Amino acid sequence: FKMLSYQHFKNGFRILKKKGFSGVIDRIVHGSSNWAEYDEWFNATKVTEEELERQRNTEFEFAPMISIIVATFNTKEEYLKEMIDSVRNQSYSNWQLCIGDGSTNDSVEKYVKEHYGDDSRIVFKKLEKNYGISGNMNGALELVTGDYVGLFDHDDLLTPDCLYEFVASMQEVHHDCVYSDEDKLNDKTKKFEDPHFKPDFSIDLLCSHNYITHFFVVNMDIVRKVGGMRSEYDGSQDHDFIFRCVEQANSVYHVPKILYHWRMHPLSTAMDPESKMYCYTSGKKAIESHFKRIGIDVTVEMLPRPLYGMYHCKYTVKDHPLVSILIPNYNHKDLLKGCIESLMNVNTYSNMEIVIVENNSTEQEIFDYYKELEETYSNVKVIYYEGDFNYSKINNYGVKYTHGEYILFLNNDTKVIEPDSVEDMLGVCQREDVGAVGAKLLYEDDTVQHCGVVVGYHGYATAAFSLIDRNDFGYMGRPRVSWDVSAVTAACLMTKREIFDEVGGFDEDFKVACNDVDLCLKIRSLNKWIVEDVFSVWYHYESKSRGLEDTPEKQARFQSEIARFQKKWPEILKNGDPFHNPNFDLDKGPFTYPKA
Repeated sequence: FKMLSYQHFKNGFRILKKKGFSGVIDRIVHGSSNWAEYDEWFNATKVTEEELERQRNTEFEFAPMISIIVATFNTKEEYLKEMIDSVRNQSYSNWQLCIGDGSTNDSVEKYVKEHYGDDSRIVFKKLEKNYGISGNMNGALELVTGDYVGLFDHDDLLTPDCLYEFVASMQEVHHDCVYSDEDKLNDKTKKFEDPHFKPDFSIDLLCSHNYITHFFVVNMDIVRKVGGMRSEYDGSQDHDFIFRCVEQANSVYHVPKILYHWRMHPLSTAMDPESKMYCYTSGKKAIESHFKRIGIDVTVEMLPRPLYGMYHCKYTVKDHPLVSILIPNYNHKDLLKGCIESLMNVNTYSNMEIVIVENNSTEQEIFDYYKELEETYSNVKVIYYEGDFNYSKINNYGVKYTHGEYILFLNNDTKVIEPDSVEDMLGVCQREDVGAVGAKLLYEDDTVQHCGVVVGYHGYATAAFSLIDRNDFGYMGRPRVSWDVSAVTAACLMTKREIFDEVGGFDEDFKVACNDVDLCLKIRSLNKWIVEDVFSVWYHYESKSRGLEDTPEKQARFQSEIARFQKKWPEILKNGDPFHNPNFDLDKGPFTYPKA
């Protein structure tokens, strides 16, 4: 993967030409995409009347009742009608709409009874008073008689195929939790915009911000176990509720379709993220409570404006374990020196050993430098691998000479930027459910070189968010918060020694390319997370040591390794990267919008 730089530059400059280089400021608020054609795309691809008719006539073997709960509060008649009608127009008929009304007057009650009183599937409860969003939602929850519960806001809309798609996804596996993609309905223009094409379930992204939001449906058995909404989390009560549900779930499924419209109006957080600042404090509290329940010691930090509603989870490192940093090297004294000096002088994690694997250098100055390093630092040693260059073999060989419980594979052309980069990765890697951790790597000009790997690009893989500015919001804030990915680059990759040994290390048939993506996919097969830790930040002077894929021989070798990768991992190439989204046009690059 490290040798994909030629493709990176081709794709990067295409994005650069199309979108501009310095980052789009107006994309900051809730990841607004400014995809001008989205409304046209949605209307061109949304479910047709013919398909809805087919859905209405479908008889599912598993046909649970889905009870949708809504808390109303002085809801505008227009919004109330559109919300209720979006449920009544569902192509799947086994539903229940439960409304808990905390309004200060009886206008909502009168409207519902007058216009929908003859529909037994709509149940209404006028609450004694306004109990707040959680209390009012719990009032609606008390009316539920269905098998699953869906969370719905009083001014939002479901697409007519929403419930059908959810139930269709439950036929082979009765998932405990299901969520979908969503967009926003601009109340002024009446157009749909800002689609949120979500990944499949990603616990680290959920701990970074509530990316699941709408539409979320959960098995009622789990709700009975975890309880309803909690008023102390008002503003982020959904985030807290979702955490408690997924903690108990055997299966969390993502339907990659826009099935929910979040209305944007002047008082909504969809329109103005600063309208409800208390929500973000509640979100921090929800994340902290999640970690307390599962027994992980972590400090949750709210990210500053404009990253509202996003968080950095700093895991407490336990027992100060030895980290073995393994660096293959060939000539290039200045590159290696810059790397070592950053580890010694910028990095703040002290319990480390550095093992340099020398591979056929030809310049005397590098050997003199090795001697200087070993004489200066007791925790640095140089070992010698004399075979032809094979990245996988070199690293597998080097691991034998390391003693740490954790191994950080590191290129010689990297430098630490953030002082706690190693410690931050280590804190993540110590989690039992994590198999490997990657970092955010920057080019010398402070544009992104690597921020996670998306598998499937042109039959292989590519780095996400290449060539955007280091502070660019990217798509939905992904380059600014930690998230789960299918793979990370071994230019800076930390893993547990026991996991590395369990998967058999690097596949030595991948001599230069594909080895790190292959390693990560093997680790993923153990049901472990691969985490992109964006708070561990390094410079990476990519491929300066061995060069680019710029000769016919190198290109041929590269293509042969890709062919082997395709044969080894056909399923993910067929089904798609679970942490990307099939609505994007991956052939053009990660997180690239489709055309209408």
